[in-house]
Amino acid sequence: MNYCESKTESHLEYSQLLEEFITGCKNTQKIGMEYERIPVHKSNDETVSYYGEYGMCELLREIAREDNWDYILDDIHIIGLKKLHDTITLEPGCQFELSLEPQEFIGELKNKIEQIDSAISPILKKFGIRLINSGVSPKTTYRNIQLIPKRRYAIMANYMWGILSDVMMRETAGIQVGIDYKSEEDAIRKFNLANRMMPFVTSMYANSKIRGGVDTGYKSFRALAWLNTDNERCGFGTEFQEDMTFKDYVDKLLDVPMIFINRENRTLSINGRLTFKQFMEKGYEGFEANIEDWKLHSNLYFPEVRLRNFIEIRNHDCVGDGLEYSIPALYKGIMYNYDAIEEIESLIGKYYPREINELRYDVARYAINSKIRGINIINICKEILRISYESLKIDGNNEEKFLEPIIALIEEHKVPADL
Repeated sequence: MNYCESKTESHLEYSQLLEEFITGCKNTQKIGMEYERIPVHKSNDETVSYYGEYGMCELLREIAREDNWDYILDDIHIIGLKKLHDTITLEPGCQFELSLEPQEFIGELKNKIEQIDSAISPILKKFGIRLINSGVSPKTTYRNIQLIPKRRYAIMANYMWGILSDVMMRETAGIQVGIDYKSEEDAIRKFNLANRMMPFVTSMYANSKIRGGVDTGYKSFRALAWLNTDNERCGFGTEFQEDMTFKDYVDKLLDVPMIFINRENRTLSINGRLTFKQFMEKGYEGFEANIEDWKLHSNLYFPEVRLRNFIEIRNHDCVGDGLEYSIPALYKGIMYNYDAIEEIESLIGKYYPREINELRYDVARYAINSKIRGINIINICKEILRISYESLKIDGNNEEKFLEPIIALIEEHKVPADL
């Protein structure tokens, strides 16, 4: 599909909104990974604050000094670090996130994480902090977790209206995967498939059972929190339809209420008073929409699968002990092999969007013991893993080994939360 471009300095054109997605088309097959962990004090397992002598701000200072990272600032506050194409950032409740440059091989992601972890390990030890692989803070709840001093987080916390939005922002940690697409058709096919797969994969990696020191009754309390955060910007990016286009995704985004805009180093709250479409048509307090507003608005949209200049697959609890590398491996084995894509489409394509949506609620509580059309989903999960494993094996790069820990766990009818 061809889109004409029309830009002016003072007015944002519809064609510009499509540009990020169109320019995302590329002939690469890389995997990106964002890996969040929860920092806790070794002495009592309470979540570490941003503030104080042994808080996360001082930890970032020490990492920058000892391992040659550059600061990422919000106003005068350190909110992260950057080194070349990799970043360390703090999420709203001090969750420690590594965002890695996309790589061709899973082993390269693993080596990068191990290299960074090795460099910061003595600093973590000095501060009495450990980074735990859990989807939710196991002991400290949001009432005792201060937001870090990033201006947008205070506005978001005030705006997000779901009953568990504070839990999501301050307590949860996950793993996100980015995959490439070659064309609009390829992007939509992968986007739809990832949405259909999402509850099945969420169930396999459920790892947030303990919260506030007690068993919540949910295998993934993190997934439950996302289901109760903000239905206008979470959940499905669109209904997954074969004839969907980039334009459909843009139109959906245009109708999402805005949270804020940035102007001259100021963050101006909009607080849902208008959609981006209305902002383009009418402006806001004398300001006209520009392309940076659109990029910001797109990044404040949090569906389980998000379309960007790559496809971002988001709803996995944080896991460790090797399981973290099985998540990008799972998607690589499927999304970069069209035979594998066809097999997964045949396996789960028969389920209606309504059934997939209902399954999202079940897997938060029951994980792989959930049912769809009366059938336990564990066998579907096993098939998804088998298809990915065989695809990776055909590639001949020995990357199927990264799936072995999750395959072994599912074979025992367990998920990480059961360990």
